[in-house]
Amino acid sequence: MFFDPETWVAVAFVILMVVFGYLGVFKSAMTALDHRAARIKAELDDAARLKQEAAKVLADYKARSATAEREAADIIANARAEAERIAADAKAKMEDFVARRTKTAENKIAMAEAQALADVRAAAAEAAVQAASTILSQSVKGQVADDLLAKSINEVRQKLN
Repeated sequence: MFFDPETWVAVAFVILMVVFGYLGVFKSAMTALDHRAARIKAELDDAARLKQEAAKVLADYKARSATAEREAADIIANARAEAERIAADAKAKMEDFVARRTKTAENKIAMAEAQALADVRAAAAEAAVQAASTILSQSVKGQVADDLLAKSINEVRQKLN
């Protein structure tokens, strides 16, 4: 059994473990492992804290996004209402403008008709005076004809004008 290599390996292992125990290698290894475990735990706690902060930021972003969407919808609705109001005002103003222009055009037409009627009457009176003058000058002669002609012309002008 003493010549067996496994026995000598076991004896060397036991001696090595005793030397490590005497030198305090186990304590330092355990301390290093404890420090590493504490550092990993701190990193995990920090990661959990960062995850919670990210969740809060995400929730805040979603709330702001929803608020912004509602505000955008309100702005669009207000803009549409304002556009409809402006269109209605423009339509009313256009109808009023057309009505005023129509009234002005009708007044101008009425004045033109009245002027044309007056021009026709004046032309008719002038033609009647000329015709009466010609007829009376051919049928009546002398001073009586001249007096009668002047009186008739004045009467025709007064009645037609």
